[in-house]
Amino acid sequence: PKTDVVFLKVHKSASSTVMNILFRFGETHNLTFAFPLGGGYQLFYPYHFLARFVEGFSPQSPRRFNILCHHMRFLQPEVQKVVPSSAIYFSILRNPVQLMESSFVYYKGASAFARVRSLEEFLSQPHRYYNPASGDRHYARNLMTFDFGFNPDGEVSPERVQLMLKAIEASFDLLLISEYFDESMVLLKEVLCWDLDSVVSFPLNSRDSSTKSPLPDSVVEKLKAWNRLDWEIYTHFNRTFWERIDRDIGRERMRREVKALRERQAELARTCLQGTGSVAPKDIKDSSLRPLQYGGARILGYNLKQGLDRELERTCRRLVTPELQYSSLLYKKQFPPQPP
Repeated sequence: PKTDVVFLKVHKSASSTVMNILFRFGETHNLTFAFPLGGGYQLFYPYHFLARFVEGFSPQSPRRFNILCHHMRFLQPEVQKVVPSSAIYFSILRNPVQLMESSFVYYKGASAFARVRSLEEFLSQPHRYYNPASGDRHYARNLMTFDFGFNPDGEVSPERVQLMLKAIEASFDLLLISEYFDESMVLLKEVLCWDLDSVVSFPLNSRDSSTKSPLPDSVVEKLKAWNRLDWEIYTHFNRTFWERIDRDIGRERMRREVKALRERQAELARTCLQGTGSVAPKDIKDSSLRPLQYGGARILGYNLKQGLDRELERTCRRLVTPELQYSSLLYKKQFPPQPP
């Protein structure tokens, strides 16, 4: 199994669920994480990543970390200073239309969105609300482009788009697609030589459907045009994703693997969870399993069954521990507080 991994955690793209998979694998195999200084949750996002943002990094010592997976704005020369040169780089993408709809609800407080009632209103005159100079502009335009380290307001010429796609291809071994999450996990397992149980997951940081509404076609087209750089990234890597599956796995085997993964997840859900799945924040009984509520979204969580034996309880709890709680726990393990 490969143990050196860089995951670019793109916002609002099922990336918290992927992070949980990496946290569990790292914890099980006693790997080190490149944590943000002081145990924070983001690597000084939205600034471009620098090696010195990582707890325990020092230019003098050649110490390398196994897993880098907290939110960052990608800058490869700096990333290379903190992970082994053999590390596998991967990320996950999402259709920019749904991504922006999610971002609008989640980052409702962002300057571009604060004065509008709806996404439609924003898109009717985006330049009236969107200021390219504001520090949180990226939440409102080409968020994936921004996370990959590029300018979200860059021009969309074919030459520039090609350069951007080539740069991403040169840096990343694998780009997954959140709409095909199970297929993505099978592909990830394949590339990392991990076993099935290492990539099972329950959806984390997902919001309740009451805040989701279908978008009219006219809005969808405006969204694509407004997020044109993201759209170019997404359509290109959605295509290469399936080409890779055809080349490395084949559709028939992929179907079998996805079926096995879903069966294992269903089995774990029956074993671990009360009821049939995720519940509203107010119904989560164990406060340590309650995810951070943010913006206008209601983020769902889980209740574990009572009376599980110790080993099983631990496995189940890890599967449903929200990102911030899990990150803190692993940070304390890696950097135990010094006695006074």
